[in-house]
Amino acid sequence: MSGILFDTSVYISDLRQGNDSLFTLRRAARKAGEPARPLWLSAVVLEELHAGAQDRRLKKLLARLENDFEKVKRVLVPLRSDWTACGQVLAQVGAKYGYEEVGRARLTNDTLIAMSAARNGFTVLTKNAADFQRIAEFRPFRWEEV
Repeated sequence: MSGILFDTSVYISDLRQGNDSLFTLRRAARKAGEPARPLWLSAVVLEELHAGAQDRRLKKLLARLENDFEKVKRVLVPLRSDWTACGQVLAQVGAKYGYEEVGRARLTNDTLIAMSAARNGFTVLTKNAADFQRIAEFRPFRWEEV
């Protein structure tokens, strides 16, 4: 199955630019000369977005985003095996780079996103290349910087 999902950084960047229509991001799902890849929403990304949502307008937008992806059954929820792989990768990152690097919740969430995307053959699109590059050192998966 070929698909893509956006890391939280892509949604946040769009919101900071004042774009209330997150669905315009679907254009990033296309590569020149190729058909559009199905766009998925990671439950981990959804959690991160909700955790940072302060105002009512944003909360309403996120509810609509979740509902739209749920309608088409494209919400990617991590499995137990993804959590296990995440822990294994974080242990390797800690051993190589120091355990304070693993202590950041963002790296844990990014690793979980990467493991669930890898299991499904999806490509992660991110504005946070450094963390995803580090994760890919220990467990290969497809990712692209946007």
